[in-house]
Amino acid sequence: MDKILIIGLGRSGLAAAELLRNEASVSIWDSKPEEKLNKDDVALLRSQGICCYFGDAPDAAGWDKVVLSPGVPVELPFVREARLNGAEISGELEQAYEHCRGRFIAITGTNGKTTVTTLVGEMVKAAGLDCRVAGNIGIPLASLCADAGPDTLMVTEVSSFQLETADRFHPFVSAVLNVTPDHLDRHKTFERYADLKASVTKNQTKGDYFIYNYSDEHCQRTAAYCKARAVPFFADGELAFGAFCLDGRLFVRDDEGCAELCRADELQIPGHHNLENALAAAACAYFAGVPADAISRTLREFKGVEHRIELICERKGVRYINDSKGTNPDSSIKAIEAVNTPILLIAGGYEKNSDFTEFIESFNGKVKDLLLIGATAKRFADTAIDCGFPKDRIFFCDSMKECVQKASLLAEKGDTVLLSPASASWGMYNNYEERGDDFRRLALALDD
Repeated sequence: MDKILIIGLGRSGLAAAELLRNEASVSIWDSKPEEKLNKDDVALLRSQGICCYFGDAPDAAGWDKVVLSPGVPVELPFVREARLNGAEISGELEQAYEHCRGRFIAITGTNGKTTVTTLVGEMVKAAGLDCRVAGNIGIPLASLCADAGPDTLMVTEVSSFQLETADRFHPFVSAVLNVTPDHLDRHKTFERYADLKASVTKNQTKGDYFIYNYSDEHCQRTAAYCKARAVPFFADGELAFGAFCLDGRLFVRDDEGCAELCRADELQIPGHHNLENALAAAACAYFAGVPADAISRTLREFKGVEHRIELICERKGVRYINDSKGTNPDSSIKAIEAVNTPILLIAGGYEKNSDFTEFIESFNGKVKDLLLIGATAKRFADTAIDCGFPKDRIFFCDSMKECVQKASLLAEKGDTVLLSPASASWGMYNNYEERGDDFRRLALALDD
């Protein structure tokens, strides 16, 4: 029986342990001390006969396979040593794929992944087809793969972290939505990051489909060399093949003809970027076999996802919008563009070595106050001042509570308080959902 070590006691690690425990001798290691971990999770693992290591790493020798949770870098010294000792290095995504009979639709890109993945899942469900929606969206793929049949569509959001350890992963439909700098603290160079996004296509063949952004040069480059049939989407004009918007109407065209899906003004998700997301989702679903009428119906009904330009409430004529999923500058630029009122912006968080210059320049006079938190706050402020943003309109805050309370005092009727951090949540929160939930709770608690 193989000896497998899973690294990381998060959702992915727990799901991988459950998936593999009946076919291998499974152990799990988390670098956190046991007292800082969920005691119920630890008790469950031990009750299942899974050996647990906490804090210091176990011996790197003697493992047949080491399975990394997405947050664990492949450059970790223990991982390098285990590889040198003969261990296969894999990830939760790869293990789930190899244990699943379903067919995979894999969606990646810097921004829009969760919206497009959710939207494709809704389109598949609207057609009455069996599907699972999982992956980087917050639901480990390993937790949903066991009961999937050969006709199940596995609609999967995949991140660059997951693709680092996905050697055999083979979706029959893949999509790269866009590629802009992100996670450079982990991947070191933009070229490495872009290559990882493109690698979602590496095992595809000529019978598969690759959905790509016609406006993105990195996506175009991948389309030029991938073996799958390349299907572009384009929000600004007609295409001979693919999904596009023309004269305010959305279409999808294949070799057999062209189907009109809906009017752009019927979409309930705001912004040009969401028009692109709608077209990407339509292309993914259509070339996966979803009928056009189910796609059309879903496009008209879909109201968006939590934490992405999500209107929380209105207090004293001021709107509070949660865009906690704005974890990088490019994503937050799209949030700024989608808001048409004066903005009090809450930004800052974990340091990913992003360049904030373009984000600051995108304010275009709409951002009147900047409220900053987290590790990136000072660098954010320095960049803003260098770009000409008024120093006296920058406020440093120690918590989300202080940000929301300060914004509520500064805001005037007709303004929008926008949480779009352009930074990851780590260090202050476990994830962007927790950060967005905190903002929601604080906004709702304000007096009318």
